[in-house]
Amino acid sequence: MERGKWAVIIGGSSGLGLASAKQLASIGYNICILHRDRKSHMSSFQNELELIKSTKTEVITFNKDALKKETIEIVLSKLPRNHVGVLIHSIAKGSLKPMQADNGITLTDEDLHITLNAMAINWYTWSKALKEGGYFSDNSRNISFTSEGSYRVWPNYAAVSAAKATLEALMRQMAVSWAPAGITTNCIQAGTTHTPSLEAIPDSDRLIELASSRNPMGRLTEPEDVANAVALLCSKDASWINGTILKVDGGESLR
Repeated sequence: MERGKWAVIIGGSSGLGLASAKQLASIGYNICILHRDRKSHMSSFQNELELIKSTKTEVITFNKDALKKETIEIVLSKLPRNHVGVLIHSIAKGSLKPMQADNGITLTDEDLHITLNAMAINWYTWSKALKEGGYFSDNSRNISFTSEGSYRVWPNYAAVSAAKATLEALMRQMAVSWAPAGITTNCIQAGTTHTPSLEAIPDSDRLIELASSRNPMGRLTEPEDVANAVALLCSKDASWINGTILKVDGGESLR
């Protein structure tokens, strides 16, 4: 049990972030969730929060923009120093525009900048703020989520692919640079998972169908599968896993 330690989840109101929050709460972590949601989604999120609170852990949430410097300052002011055992970055904010389209609406430089900043650079920004502010505890974990799309070509995925490749590069650099401070940094490569971010991809129904037939397990990856891997990386037995891309896809990427 990790009573007294905090898990900070950036992008934790749905999908992989929320599943990870629930799993970490179940093993004793206090939970800090940063999210950006409209009122229409808040009711379902509040129901999930009640489930997390039922584990008797402390829970604080912030419905704010994770990309703003003042947001980082506000969140860190509510956290105790030397008590953050886990940081999870799970922002899904990026452009899904194609590079070529008959209607002329294609990926722009600005789209790329926004996507890379939100889905990759922002992870380093939060990690650096926690580290330099003295918030990470001993033997802490720094985790983000990547995808097979970091090295494969998928329709309309150019900006996100670039962000995921950048994310993985930053992971390797942080893993080496911060290992002396007792921080391990890893990425989880989840298989195709039915989340709100997947639904935002054009022709997502077709992607779901293809992934289900491609996966040797015969189903999509579930958020809970990924959350179980998060808990595994957060265990004491995983303290020597550092700078790794951990595949959690049932073998989907082998085909």
